[in-house]
Amino acid sequence: MKNFLSLIVCLSVWFQVSAQQLAKRPNIIVILSDDMGYSDLGCYGSEIQTPNLDKLYKNGLRFTQFYNTARCCPSRASLLTGLYPHQAGMGWMRDKDAGLEGYQGGLSKHAVTMAEVVKPAGYTTLMVGKWHVSQGIRQDGPLANWPLQRGFDRFYGTIQGAGSYYDPATLCRGNQLITPATDTAYQPANYFYTDAVTHEAIRFISESDPAKPFFMYLAYTAAHWPLQAKPADIKKYKGMYDKGWEAIRKQRFEKMKKLGLLPANAELSPSDAPDWKDEKNKAVQAARMEVYAAMIDEMDQGIGEIMAQLKKQGLDENTVVMFMQDNGGCAEEIGTKGKTGPIAANPEKIKPRAKGEVEYDVIPKMTRDGKLIMKGEGIIGGPETTYVSYGKVWANVSNTPFREYKHWVHEGGISTPLIIHYPAGIRQHNSSNFVGHFIDIMPTVAELAGASYPSDWHNNKIIPMEGISLVPLFTGKALDRGKALCWEHEMNRAVRLGDWKLVAKGELLSEKDGYGEWKNYELGKWELYNIKTDRSELHDVSAQHPDMVKEMSAIWDDYAKRAKVLPAPWTPLQGTPESGQ
Repeated sequence: MKNFLSLIVCLSVWFQVSAQQLAKRPNIIVILSDDMGYSDLGCYGSEIQTPNLDKLYKNGLRFTQFYNTARCCPSRASLLTGLYPHQAGMGWMRDKDAGLEGYQGGLSKHAVTMAEVVKPAGYTTLMVGKWHVSQGIRQDGPLANWPLQRGFDRFYGTIQGAGSYYDPATLCRGNQLITPATDTAYQPANYFYTDAVTHEAIRFISESDPAKPFFMYLAYTAAHWPLQAKPADIKKYKGMYDKGWEAIRKQRFEKMKKLGLLPANAELSPSDAPDWKDEKNKAVQAARMEVYAAMIDEMDQGIGEIMAQLKKQGLDENTVVMFMQDNGGCAEEIGTKGKTGPIAANPEKIKPRAKGEVEYDVIPKMTRDGKLIMKGEGIIGGPETTYVSYGKVWANVSNTPFREYKHWVHEGGISTPLIIHYPAGIRQHNSSNFVGHFIDIMPTVAELAGASYPSDWHNNKIIPMEGISLVPLFTGKALDRGKALCWEHEMNRAVRLGDWKLVAKGELLSEKDGYGEWKNYELGKWELYNIKTDRSELHDVSAQHPDMVKEMSAIWDDYAKRAKVLPAPWTPLQGTPESGQ
């Protein structure tokens, strides 16, 4: 009896200590935006109003050399798992399984998500927004890679990667696909997806167990096409872009230098857009950028509302908030060109979906109330009846001062803001030039949560994390990565080693079967840049430094084998590429 009482006392003390330790652990919110460029936030050089994100930076850390993986699915897989995309099973998109470890079209069973890591450490795990790492998107499955099956306690968002903001494709609550009309838990007067994501994030936070810390993955679709935003928010930017893309790009470039994001001697890469004075469709082009700006503005408003909720609950001091973007600005031309008219080829044959019928189409042809959705050179965007992107001309502005876009691994495709706000833990409120990557978020979250990264999970051997924790930077300590960072997407290849970057574009030879089918490529020639003096990648010095090209290309070859880039479905990237090609 005496021993039993002693055991009870010991257990009581253990539970009290555990509860106290749990209470001290921070809440963690990882925010990801969609298809935005490096210069699209106010604190990164933009004219777009992002006061809430700017405030997070002023009281936290702003990273100037942080990287994603150039595309939505691969970046999300890398962020969630702390692995390179191919190791996580997402070397390309979710649309197709190549039967290869690196190209499964969904998360690998040999990878764990941040939710699966922090949940055993006592965290409530919440996910709101875009998922996009499951090949299965329909109710009849497979559901194995949906959020609730990958460690999250609650989920509201979309399984698919894009769609209307007024009637999102594959809208889901928990494991149940829904529509805005059939979701009894949320019935606003006017549904808009960005607002819904914010609303549900606030709901999940307010309903979370106060005795436990929470981890939230918050993935907005803003500012991914289609260009859709509310009239009042668009109005704020009326006339702002009438001066054209060249003027806005130069304006951002100068602001970035003043903010210390770029050195005074930085160079602006050549414009990818025609001269504004020669543009025949100025009014439409300027108005499209007004809608794009409004989409970012709406997301920033939502982040402000979430921060206000944290303060209301007394959680703001002990909550870590991280903000980043999944890839660079997107140059895809979606409905921007050609004759203005319906998306549907035969509109007379189209019927609206019923109220309870799940929307699966990324590009719908008709609204539920029977209105045709329009595209073409005369369409601006904004309302539900339009579906266009802002195109290459404005994506070039978003990615100021860099070259290239989403898809490519030049700086314009992979450079992302990273803002970390943590009042209770960050002692150095400034900018960091540490060279980081999405693979670093998992170890950072695990350390903050006091969680252990597993070697096995559900009887599967787990691939060790690739990244390193950023926590030492919170208190001004030095951090040394000690090894290179590597990339591959659609045969676009890169290596970052110290100040050097080796990069090559994959050359698309054919795409006979259209989107969703494997393409034929040709390996591009390596280019070498000193990023410290040439972040815009304008001066290729590969001819002057052949030994560096040889060393870094060998690093890429080793990475390609180790990180499951190879074998690949791309032609000719079936085996080992020739070093230095």
